Amino acid sequence: MNIFRNIFALLCLLASSNAFSLNGAASGGSSFVVSQRASAAAATVALPRVNNARPGMFMGPKSKFGVFSPAVYAARVVLGSKKLNMIRGKGISLHSAKISEFCTFFGAYHLRTRLVKKAKNNGDILGFLV
Repeated sequence: MNIFRNIFALLCLLASSNAFSLNGAASGGSSFVVSQRASAAAATVALPRVNNARPGMFMGPKSKFGVFSPAVYAARVVLGSKKLNMIRGKGISLHSAKISEFCTFFGAYHLRTRLVKKAKNNGDILGFLV
């Protein structure tokens, strides 16, 4: 059981690795720093609020087919939907807890929500949410 836990933790780490990738590797800057800069135009013009819902943030039939989708389909056949959803929920809660620990350890708890959303988006792209 410990081997499965380690493999699952490794897969979760690999799935969320895009959350820390550099944007513009040639310049050496990260997307976090770029997104935190205040724009002069944004400060002078009040923009209307828009819906923050993203089209790629769904579960079920609207999820993307990814690399791990065949394994998820096979697990659904072998385990059944109810057992698969229980295992998936446990994995998501463990991964969210590790993200929280990471953010608390580095004093960046304000990034927790963004990292959890990024992990969900990466899981969707990889095919874990089919």
